[in-house]
Parts: sequence; C-alpha cells; structure tokens
Amino acid sequence: MILILFSTIFLLPVLSGLGKIMEKFSGTLFHGISGKILSGILGTSLVWTIVSFFIPLNIYVEIPTILLGLLYFFKEKLYLEFYRFSKKDFLLITFISVIILLSGSYYPYILDHFGYYVPTIKWLTEYGLIKGISNLDLTLGQMSIWHIFQAGFSNFSDPFLRINSILLVIYTIYIIERKTWVQLCFLPILLFLSQSPSPDLPVIIFSLLILNEILSGNKNIGLLFGFSVFVFAIKPTMIWLPILVFLNNIFIFKPNFKKLLFGGAILLLFIIKNIWTFGYPVFPVSIGDLGFSWKPSPEVLKTSSQYAILKTYDMQYSFDEIQRFSTLDHIKNWIFLKGIKSKINILLIISLFVFSVFTWIKKNKLITFICISLLIKSILVLAFSAQYRFFMDVFFVIFFVLFHKYWNKRKSIAAFSLFSLFFISLLSFPNLIQQYVPSFQLGNFMVGFKKQQLYQPSVYHYQQFDSFKVGNLKFNVSKNYPYNFETPLPAISTSFIFDDTKAKIFPQLIDKNNISKGFTWKRMTYKERKEADAAINIIENINK
Repeated sequence: MILILFSTIFLLPVLSGLGKIMEKFSGTLFHGISGKILSGILGTSLVWTIVSFFIPLNIYVEIPTILLGLLYFFKEKLYLEFYRFSKKDFLLITFISVIILLSGSYYPYILDHFGYYVPTIKWLTEYGLIKGISNLDLTLGQMSIWHIFQAGFSNFSDPFLRINSILLVIYTIYIIERKTWVQLCFLPILLFLSQSPSPDLPVIIFSLLILNEILSGNKNIGLLFGFSVFVFAIKPTMIWLPILVFLNNIFIFKPNFKKLLFGGAILLLFIIKNIWTFGYPVFPVSIGDLGFSWKPSPEVLKTSSQYAILKTYDMQYSFDEIQRFSTLDHIKNWIFLKGIKSKINILLIISLFVFSVFTWIKKNKLITFICISLLIKSILVLAFSAQYRFFMDVFFVIFFVLFHKYWNKRKSIAAFSLFSLFFISLLSFPNLIQQYVPSFQLGNFMVGFKKQQLYQPSVYHYQQFDSFKVGNLKFNVSKNYPYNFETPLPAISTSFIFDDTKAKIFPQLIDKNNISKGFTWKRMTYKERKEADAAINIIENINK
C-alpha cells in the first residue's frame, strides 16, 4: 500500500508535466490538474505505441519520459494547481485515496492478469510490439494501448503493475475538481479492478469523463473525439463513445470534419498496431483481410470464434448444442443462464428498455444520441460474444445520465463510504462471496487481506517451467499451471499448444536468429509433429 502511494505521488507530477506538453499540440480539453494528467496519459500512450514498433519499452524509455514530465511540472509551476483545492476537498481526496490504495494492494485475482495482462507487458518491456505475435499466443495479438502505457512505467515507477489504482486516484481528483459528485458512487465498484492493469477500468472511467464533459457543454469536439477514439483503441467494445461524439458533431454542432482528424489519426494508429500484431484491423475479428503473411491460421481463428460463443453461454452448453438452438433458444438460454450472469443479462435488457423509455419521454437530442449509441454497441456485442464483461459500462452510463442531476455531495460521499466498506469487506473476506454467490467464479481466486500488503502490494510468484523446441522455435511452458505470467519469453499457454497441434500447425520464427522479427505459422512436418507430440506428452504427464 505504501509503495503504491509512492508510485502515485511520483507519477502524478510526471503525467501532469507530460500533459502540459501535450496541450501545446492538441489544446486543452478542460482546465485543472486532472485535465493535464489525462492529456499526459493520452499523449504518453500514443507516443509509446509508436516507439514500441521499434524498441522495447524498457527503463531507457521510461527514465527520459519521467525526467521530461518532471521538468515541465516544475518549469510550468504546475504544483500550484494542487493548492487550488480547499482544505475540505484535500481531506476528501486523501480519505478516498487511502481506500483506493488499500484495495489496490490485494492479490490480483482476475485470470486475464496471469494469462494476458502480465505476459503482454513482459513482451512490451523486453521486445516491444512483435509482428505476428498472435501466432505464438492468440491472446497476445490484442496488445492493448493501456498495457503499452502500463509497460512503459513498469520498469521503475510502477513495478507492481498497479497503474489502475493510480488512475482511480486521478479519477477522484477529477470528480472533486469538476464537482461531478454522482461519480463517487461508481468508485466502490471500480475498486474490484484496482489490483490489475485491466483495460476495463480505464475505458469505464474515460467514457464517464467524456460523457460528463459532453453533458456539461464542452464544445472541444476535436479533443472529445480524439479521447473517445483513444478509449475505443483501448477496448473496441467501447465503440458507442466515438459514435456518440460523431453524432454530436454532426447534428448538434456545426459539422466540421477537420475536428475529427486527431481521432482519425488515433484510429489509424490502432489499425496499424493490430495489423502488425494480429494481421487484421480489429482484434479478434478476421474482417478486412489484406493478405498479410503473419495473420493467424483459419483453424485457430475458428477455434477462437467457437470459444467466444461458448463463453457467451458461460460454458453451460456444448458448441454442438448451441448450433442447434433456434433464434428463440438463443435468446431464452442466454437470459436464463444458471447463476449470477443470468441476473446481469436480465438487468441489461431492463436497463436498456428503461433508458429507451426515458429517452422517448425526455425528447432531448443529446440523450437520444446516447441511447442510440448504447443500442448500437449492445447489438454488436450481442451479435459477436454477449459476455457480461463486454457491456458492464452500459450500466454506469445509464445510471449517470439518469441521476447525475440529483445526487449532491453529501449523498455521494455517504454512498461511497457505505459501499466502499462493503466491497473492501468482500476483498478481505472472499469466503463471503464464495458462500453466498458461488456462481461468481472470480470469487474463488480472491485470497483476502494479508498484513504485508500494508507496505508492499501482494503479488504472486511462479517460476516453474519446461522448455521445448518445435521446428525453429524454442519456447517455454509454465509447469502444471495454465498461464505464463512469470515464464521466460517466448512462452506459450498450454491451451494454444493443444489447439495448434490439433490443427497440425505450429508457430515459427520469421528469422530463426531474431525473435524481434516476429512470428508466423506453418504446417508441421513429420519431424515437427513428433517434437510437438513429445512436448504434449510431457505437459500432460506433469498435469496428472
């Protein structure tokens, strides 16, 4: 907890200084220290995305960035911005920050932390963006811009990967600075995402900030659209946000397509990044085939698509059963899944219906565009993979639009305090979740409070692995564990080894002497099949 505090105190000036530099080129989205910090996050993320095509995001990238940020923080006297908070507001920021830092010090429990977030960050810090890395492990093809941002600060400033906790402190500063008190009610729920660099947290926070700016009458469409595309680039399921700003630009303000150029440039960078790592413009959809040789094999993409369908129904039906569903069966079985996810799905339908009725009654053009954007997003998610985690942001947005005018400071602080106590209790005593909500599977991976976390955030260590060779690829596999969060690179998850060998293919180095040149796939020869079978036999025997 104390070490996260040091990281926070250190990075806030750095990001605000970098934000001041960014504002010289892009202009100001809104005034205040939180506005500069957000501009710093945006600018740093975009620059590092470009840099990572050429070099790893190691300490030689991090240190000059830190020095530049600190230089501008003191040169522009940005520290004076912090003195503008009243004593009461400063005490409130301190109180909320202590709760955030405490929650961020617990053990990570989101499985993607071990199978996706940490491996991605390892690749970025050791090699940068690797061409065709999705051939090695399809999940790595995402390479979220948020993980690029985390990777750049993971060498020295935030080695425990708690950037989400720091972002929650920044969010707190924004809420108090902009007096948008209803957003305090969201903080306790978001505490569950503070232990890992999950991209779900920044996209929820940034979307709420942008939405608040739009509702508050912010007319800087160019930056609003740029930020909205940035959010989309972090997680494409947030497509509703750039749609909203685009509609806002066309139908509420005087249409000006020049204001969309900044966002268009970010979108182009996002597409280039995806093509480089995945072979297609948008991960994980194989639409827009431009014929790049490093794109994943059709068999692997087909398996991934089938798995997404299985996840839609929470693995409660086989793929063959789902294929036999009628249209009515698809809807009915999704709504009435066993466990808590059924309740979330039903709540989504009810929320969208209530918001649609609210929109019809209000007859407000801006609210109508918000509703249309959310409906488009929901339809797309339902069509591709209707997993509850892909539409959690919808609940926050609807609640915010419905109640942002009716929650004052006192009510919001009371709600934050009450629910924070509740959620911290769940993190500290996860057996409560395991006992009363057994269908919430992540509850089984929560550990609870450890006194050591008051100083250092809790992290797992698992460095047992085996090494194998198939063709020209030497790779490592975590021993008796499905994820490779501490396995030396290049590492492959066992599930992808099984999928590849089943399809009779295997990833190979484009240049056998240089991992940085990237990966492709090829049909296995007889010798390579024997090597892959030998590796699988060892893995299966260890797992027994």
